[in-house]
Amino acid sequence: MKRIVSYTLLLLIVLVGILFAVLNAQPVKFDFYFGSTEQPLSLIIVVTLILGSLLGILASFGLIVRSRREAARQRRAAELAEKEVANLRAIPIKDRH
Repeated sequence: MKRIVSYTLLLLIVLVGILFAVLNAQPVKFDFYFGSTEQPLSLIIVVTLILGSLLGILASFGLIVRSRREAARQRRAAELAEKEVANLRAIPIKDRH
């Protein structure tokens, strides 16, 4: 059932994408630093979206690496604390009365 829903959702996204490309097929002059070109509007929008996503991932990459490193350090500290607690529980209690 889950697979049918995911395939249906994927098909819907593809159809919306095709409809978007057909409705925005008119050529647009695209000027950039090194020159200019004439491309379909839908292509320019999709390429811009992909480049923006990649730049966002690249910008957050350092934060992701730092967070994973901190999580690994915290995990090691928790394991060490659990071992210490286990060792303390294993020590027999001596009553001096």
